[in-house]
Amino acid sequence: MIVGVGIDVVDINRFAESLERTPGLAERVFTPAERELPLASQAARFAAKEALAKALGAPGNLRWHDAEVVRADSGQPLLEVRGTVAARAAELGVRRWHLSLSHDAGIASAVVIAEG
Repeated sequence: MIVGVGIDVVDINRFAESLERTPGLAERVFTPAERELPLASQAARFAAKEALAKALGAPGNLRWHDAEVVRADSGQPLLEVRGTVAARAAELGVRRWHLSLSHDAGIASAVVIAEG
C-alpha cells in the first residue's frame, strides 16, 4: 500500500546561489558524505529530502540529517532514515522507500514513494 508520494524539483543554479549566499547551509542540510558530492548531485539530494518530507505529510519537526541518500553497489540511490524521519515513517507504517533522482538541463528532481 502506498502511504505517501513526494516530488520536488530544484534549479541547480539557484541552489548554488543559495549555498553561496547562506553560510552553513550545506552543513545544516547535508551529511558529511553528501557534502563531498558535485553540485548537481547535491541539488538532487536536496530535492529528495524535500520529496521525502512531502511523502511523510510535511511535518515541521523533521531534521535534514535524519535522511541521507546513499548509493547501492549497483548505483541505485537509496534512502537511509533515522531519528525524526524514522519516527514519522513508523507512525505512518512505512516499511519501504522508493527513490528516483535525476538532473539534466539545469534542473535536479526527485520522486519518493513511501510504501507500507
